[in-house]
Amino acid sequence: MVIAVLADIVGSRRLDDRTAAQRVLDDTIAGVEADLPLATQPLTPTVGDEQQGVYLDLGDALVSLLMIQLRLPDGIAFRFGIGVGEVRPVESVHGELADGPGWYAARAAIETVHAREGRAVPRTRTWIVGAPRQDEVMESTIAASNAYLLVRDELVGAMSERERRLTYGRLLGRSQQELAAEEGITQPSVSKSLRTAGTAALIEGVAALRGERA
Repeated sequence: MVIAVLADIVGSRRLDDRTAAQRVLDDTIAGVEADLPLATQPLTPTVGDEQQGVYLDLGDALVSLLMIQLRLPDGIAFRFGIGVGEVRPVESVHGELADGPGWYAARAAIETVHAREGRAVPRTRTWIVGAPRQDEVMESTIAASNAYLLVRDELVGAMSERERRLTYGRLLGRSQQELAAEEGITQPSVSKSLRTAGTAALIEGVAALRGERA
């Protein structure tokens, strides 16, 4: 069993320069992997505006996708469908094709994100679906993780671009003084921004996902 992730670009047809946007996405994914290498297969473009990635652990996937959300600039965002289940390559004359219950579950998950976006939770960006025959522990883990993701996406979605940058830096363990120097602002201003953004809650959540103390 692995964690299969499908990502698509929010509002891709409305982007003024799709090629430039893809460069930003590629650079963001590469930057996150350099800072916190957690993916077995980092998100990679497949067709249209879709990307595919693979993780061995659900907690790792949730942390990595959060870091991508935080690192992206205003105007460019991903939706993520996370599938828990088996994946397998299918040989083709055109190369290996991704297949298996994990990918079907990821597709169902990203369709759920689309549906929730259009209803009462427009900031929804992430959802998890388990392939059939998950055990009770995993089913409970998925349910609890989805509840967490609804709140997390709402929190991140309300942040400014600077607040996301600062939160990203704090999650990497960088000091407020370092971040203030990079942003050209004072340390008290950094502290205020982090407090307003709810960064402490995200840091605690990531620590819990990774089995660490914040």
